[in-house]
Amino acid sequence: MTALVIAEHDNQHLKNATLNAVTAALACAPTVHVLVMGSASAAVATQAASVAGVAKVIHADSSELTHPLAETISAQVVAFLKANSGYTHVLFASTASGKNIAPRVAALLDVAQLSDITKVVSPDTFERPIYAGNAVATVQSTDALKVITVRTTGFDAATHGSSSAPVESLAAVANPALSEFLGQEVAVSDRPELTAAKVIVSGGRALGSSEKFAEVLTPLADKLGAALGASRAAVDAGYAPNDWQVGQTGKIVAPELYVACGISGAIQHLAGMKDSKVIVAINKDPEAPIFSVADYGLEADLFQAVPEWVKLL
Repeated sequence: MTALVIAEHDNQHLKNATLNAVTAALACAPTVHVLVMGSASAAVATQAASVAGVAKVIHADSSELTHPLAETISAQVVAFLKANSGYTHVLFASTASGKNIAPRVAALLDVAQLSDITKVVSPDTFERPIYAGNAVATVQSTDALKVITVRTTGFDAATHGSSSAPVESLAAVANPALSEFLGQEVAVSDRPELTAAKVIVSGGRALGSSEKFAEVLTPLADKLGAALGASRAAVDAGYAPNDWQVGQTGKIVAPELYVACGISGAIQHLAGMKDSKVIVAINKDPEAPIFSVADYGLEADLFQAVPEWVKLL
């Protein structure tokens, strides 16, 4: 059995989510290959080749792959799999990109997709959360080729080893021309990326305004070297940008420390952060659901408690 991991990158750096997918792939099959598709992305292939457990890297380099459009990437993946029938598993990280491409690959190959797995029970059996994480389903697939998206918080990131796997070149297939890249707006921040941050400070609707987010939470995040997050209610109210949203409909995170300030703990929010190693909750409502998952809970007014915490740091 051989598993194929589809790498995510920016043509310069391999994204951490791919390392989590490699760990999941090693639980599925004894041999793991990584497919890197991009433009002038040789550095990414080299990085992938150094990941512990990776036996081979396949590298497709073309100007047509500069931007990872779902239609273009899925066509490349499907063409490669049809020409190389030895694979039993194809794994994508369960990111915005992975969740965009994997269903297309599964449909084109006429197989079922196994979504958002958090555990590999056996090569054909997996666990995945359902009902906003309130239950765990065990699913089994009889497909010869299993297309899987991996919830990155469910698997440790693979490490970079001292050896290097061989890198093979792959000719890019013709662009299906089903979509066209027009442009992108990238949020630039000095803070860690939310899904990769070791510490996250999140705020809820209780903060009341975007100004209070900056006034109260930013100093704490600065002291802790943390990324900033928000509940869906805070984002919907316009207190925080969309890319800060943590939860089932936002980003799934599992930092070493998650600080929830003024977040009640709706089910969809808990589904996105309850795997955090240590959870600290600050809320003046003693009945807030967030306290049910918190390792440390402080029943207090966040507008008093957070500044006092900052002074002590």
